[in-house]
Amino acid sequence: MANPTGSTLSHLECTACGRTFDADALHRLCQGCGKVLYPRYDLAKVALRPSDLVFREPSMWRYREVLPVRDAEHVVSLGEGFTPLLAAPRLAAQLGIADVRVKDEGQNPTGSFKARGMSAAVSRARELGAKTVAAPSAGNAGGALAAYAARAGLAAGVVMPEDCPRINQVEAVVSGAGTWLVDGLIDDAGRLVRTTSEARGWFDVSTLKEPYRVEGKKTLGYELAEQLGWELPDVVIYPTGGGTGLVGMWKAFAEMTELGWIGERRPRMVVVQAEGCAPLVRAHDQGERHAPRWEDATTDASGLRVPVAVGDYLILDAVRESGGTAVSVSEDEMREATRELAASEGIYPAPEGAATLAALRRLRDTGAVTGTDRVVLFNTGAGQKYPDFVPAAPEVVPADSPAWASGL
Repeated sequence: MANPTGSTLSHLECTACGRTFDADALHRLCQGCGKVLYPRYDLAKVALRPSDLVFREPSMWRYREVLPVRDAEHVVSLGEGFTPLLAAPRLAAQLGIADVRVKDEGQNPTGSFKARGMSAAVSRARELGAKTVAAPSAGNAGGALAAYAARAGLAAGVVMPEDCPRINQVEAVVSGAGTWLVDGLIDDAGRLVRTTSEARGWFDVSTLKEPYRVEGKKTLGYELAEQLGWELPDVVIYPTGGGTGLVGMWKAFAEMTELGWIGERRPRMVVVQAEGCAPLVRAHDQGERHAPRWEDATTDASGLRVPVAVGDYLILDAVRESGGTAVSVSEDEMREATRELAASEGIYPAPEGAATLAALRRLRDTGAVTGTDRVVLFNTGAGQKYPDFVPAAPEVVPADSPAWASGL
């Protein structure tokens, strides 16, 4: 290796059957049972300590010993990660909650948390010899994949639902990815990627169907702990489509405990979905570990329009082990929460991020969140990428109107 990162990557392990695989070959799902593979690390060899991080770059690669890229020459970065954890004092006061903060992932390079996963996945795919990467996307992941593939010098293919946000379509095209729209949902796009990848020479980096996007997302958990002085909040509220961010954080918490960086206490993990597409909420309420496909999924929050999640069992396990819950919210609640978060705190959230505030109101009303709790909401993307989600029609006043002088 020209420039070793110090990664302690050891092997891949199936999260269902426990079978292990060589981490230095391209893999997708477990060859035995078809479930999700996780990278595992020899954490006893990690020499990094929290106090060392003050000298590191403010990106997710500051945690490189517990990330999967072995040679720094293959790290594909646009400066993703280490996004701000913003206090929301006005919202906290309105809700009667001790501490409410917003982890603002809209400040990532491609405008959403998808930058983290694609940075890790594209970096490792390039290190292992992939030449073309591809993925289905509800929007933000497609733009991120295209950007990181361009940065890596790889070709990319993106398949999106026809009605995904126009800005995401433009991102993918402008960044040079082969981009196709499908009359269907993200699982239809996923089927098309899956069935054509071999013929096209694509390496499919679909959500949780390869081992490394989750590693980028797990840095959310490392950052959360670091930004809170190596303590965790009482409640984490997370908008959940494929759920990689939530299970990534859960994985990070376990790793940090093994490293001795944090204790055993965990936040209550809360899944938020849209009422028009809530397979995980339904499975949670019915006591199931797997979530069957949600038929006729509808929501304007494109990142939540995911009718089936391959990591459903990982998500639901984390929610239950943490004493958390799952909540669905309406389109109107998301729109109102968008306005509220922007007007009260200056944070313009994506619809998915606004859903977390709507869920917090529900949880506060039912007593599931108390006045003494420390709560973190995850805004997973920039609201500017969804210009039509909340109607806005400012009044037009002629420049020579006397109203400017007499009062508008």
